[in-house]
Amino acid sequence: MAAQQLTSARRPSPVALAVIAFNVALAVFLLWRAFGPADHGDPISTSLTAFEKANRLTVFSAQLAPVVTAEDERGYGLLKSRQIAVIPARVDYTLDLARLDAGRFKWDEAGKTLTVTLPPLDLSKPNLDEGRAQYLREGIWITGPAQAKLTRDNTLLAERQAAEQAANPQLLEMARGAAKQAVAQNLAVPLQTAGYPDVTVTVRFDGEPTPP
Repeated sequence: MAAQQLTSARRPSPVALAVIAFNVALAVFLLWRAFGPADHGDPISTSLTAFEKANRLTVFSAQLAPVVTAEDERGYGLLKSRQIAVIPARVDYTLDLARLDAGRFKWDEAGKTLTVTLPPLDLSKPNLDEGRAQYLREGIWITGPAQAKLTRDNTLLAERQAAEQAANPQLLEMARGAAKQAVAQNLAVPLQTAGYPDVTVTVRFDGEPTPP
């Protein structure tokens, strides 16, 4: 009888068994969360989240050097002056990330391919570096007002010419290529973190054919 009572005292109670079972289940759940299969989530939502904290992405900058000429005439044509200027300028090509909504992303589950369609790039107003400008002046006598007008005219002409040069098809193509590369690179890490290590990101612009 004493032996039977001793054995009965060492048997866990139903409450203790329940606690042990709960702890084991909790441990298994935590291990699964830590080392089990990743929750892939939605690749489109992941892509949108990657850009939600940024308004614009500068993808390319063009360094230009417009050469412009301004002329001035005063004193009934007796005082003629001319100023040639070379003014360095920079134009930035930016992508408006606020326009990247869900409709611009297409996910192909079978091919593990994400296609992103970008809106047209925006070109900034030319930033003239007049501190490094070079001037060549011609005229027997250039008055102060004439000099000020020549410089203002040079500035306006340089801004206009730099904007035209920045819209050159070759520069635009270079900027688009840089934008595609930047977007693909910015999406690679978030997609890998979300559980898509082998995803292919294809980037195109509005009006470009969809890759096969």
